[in-house]
Amino acid sequence: MAQSTRNQFFNTKKAVYLLLAATAISSVVVSFRTDAFNGVPSERKTAVAETDVAEPDSVISKKAFLQAYKVLMHPRCMNCHPKGDRPLQGDDSHIHTMNVQRGTDGKGLYAMKCSNCHQPQNTPGLHMPPGNPNWHLPPADMKMVFQGKKPRELAMTLLNQNLNGHKDHQALIEHVSKDSLVGAGWDPAEGLAHLPMSRAEFVKHFKTWLDKGAYLPEK
Repeated sequence: MAQSTRNQFFNTKKAVYLLLAATAISSVVVSFRTDAFNGVPSERKTAVAETDVAEPDSVISKKAFLQAYKVLMHPRCMNCHPKGDRPLQGDDSHIHTMNVQRGTDGKGLYAMKCSNCHQPQNTPGLHMPPGNPNWHLPPADMKMVFQGKKPRELAMTLLNQNLNGHKDHQALIEHVSKDSLVGAGWDPAEGLAHLPMSRAEFVKHFKTWLDKGAYLPEK
């Protein structure tokens, strides 16, 4: 083989080796980049992707109601939404003493009116009556019962305009966020337990429940 031919052969062979080496290096780089997810190692890629998936509105709505339910069933709220015609009292939700009755308008019966003891503000002293200028139970024709209801049943009651005071979603939100008697639940009389969250937090959960579709909890 002539010297020039031999040199050409070896140069071509060397070029092929260099090309193969460059291709291998490129494959490693591409593989490394493919196995990364915004800087996250490949073994964590699936977990990160799963956590970034948004929950459906139905799940968000149900979760929000279950949070709001903690307030609705607390004695500060539930005591004024009994299943009978006598209000409940105290942190143990016992039947109100002195045979207090609902009455047609929810403000008491005969001389036993709510406002006789429940003044426009809390009466000072341990275990004295809490107050509000409009203290009352729901009226006899729209009792809005909370007592004894599971989350799904209570949610259905709140959404039924024949049971909730003829309130649509916006009216319900305004009621829980602005009504002064509802707000009295966050200003308990001395010695009474406080609600488990702020009013703002409760309203946020309640509004989310409605805005995301007002889905009913499973139970």
